[in-house]
Amino acid sequence: MTDAVATAQSFHERFRASSDALEQSRRMPDELARDMASAGMFRLLVPKSHQGLEVHPQEFFDAIATTAEADGAVGWCQMIGTTTGMMSASLPQQWSRTIYGEHPNTITTGVTAPLGTATREGNDLRVSGRWPFGSGSQISDWICGGCLIQGEQGPELNDAGVPRALLVFFPAADVTIHEDSWRTSGLRGTGSNDIEVNNLLVPEGRWVELGGRPLVDAPLYRFPTLGLLALGVSAVAIGIARHAISAFVDLATAKVPTGSGRTLAERAAAQKDLAQAEALVQSAAALTRVAIETSWDIASDGGRLSTDHKAQLRLAASNNAWSAAKAVDLVYHAAGGSAIYETSPLQRCFRDVHVATQHIMVAQPTYEVIGRVRLGMPARSPL
Repeated sequence: MTDAVATAQSFHERFRASSDALEQSRRMPDELARDMASAGMFRLLVPKSHQGLEVHPQEFFDAIATTAEADGAVGWCQMIGTTTGMMSASLPQQWSRTIYGEHPNTITTGVTAPLGTATREGNDLRVSGRWPFGSGSQISDWICGGCLIQGEQGPELNDAGVPRALLVFFPAADVTIHEDSWRTSGLRGTGSNDIEVNNLLVPEGRWVELGGRPLVDAPLYRFPTLGLLALGVSAVAIGIARHAISAFVDLATAKVPTGSGRTLAERAAAQKDLAQAEALVQSAAALTRVAIETSWDIASDGGRLSTDHKAQLRLAASNNAWSAAKAVDLVYHAAGGSAIYETSPLQRCFRDVHVATQHIMVAQPTYEVIGRVRLGMPARSPL
């Protein structure tokens, strides 16, 4: 067991005890978030040079899945905070030190979609924008948002001729959180409200160019940013599925269905559904392990990952999410009417996992991109 997984497990009882409160308040409690930060749970991908843990991608995946197995919303917030922390390897030294190095318990979150607009004022940027899905914003010290730089003739272009996209960092106090914009079927406790800044002046360098090379040279930062984000999203789904399977086992050994003289566990159909759910989750995790290790070997040798290797990471992530959803569906339906009550963890797992599958990093269109690469065609979207 790795240190990051052991830390996540040490919080399990507390995560489970907080589940109802998260569901009702639609956000993470401040005290819980601060204790997680003190334990290093948001610094898994921050470089060691910036007081981070800089863990192996497999440890990152396993730690997020372990947290999500206790509570999907907490796992999601940890995933967002952790993957945003990876940007510390790409920030100019002045800002990486200010945001991360000088404050080891800082929590950063954000939205990479370039929905904001930035215009130049000397060496600084004037930024306005509103971003949906601002998960964990209420517990954050710094919040970032994706932006396009707007010039006099339209968006600035990079060397490849496409608009330059930046991830710009804002102090949390400068960000408006639209508190009533997160009313959803699942992952309610993530606090994923809309976030907004208006006409905010951002000093020089407090941003990362998306798609640019990290400034820290280490195997972890040779992994694609989007690939690690997708793995993190899918780890939450895997954790939720594991929770659903264990909840079904507990239910099946005690429940005697109406009109039956046997427990649910004694029914062949229930046994089959449980076995198929286990196979889906375990095989998905095994594929992920292979994809991560193959890419890690290349990154450790100083190489850059090919498009094919990036596609394999994305395939593993998408397969995780959709295999997890299928596994939850199997045990949810096998549980019968017991699964529909608010007191049943199965109904929450069902709702949460089907929200996770809609994230752009693992949603169904991702399979089309991966298929194009396998057929020798251009991906048409970043991997």
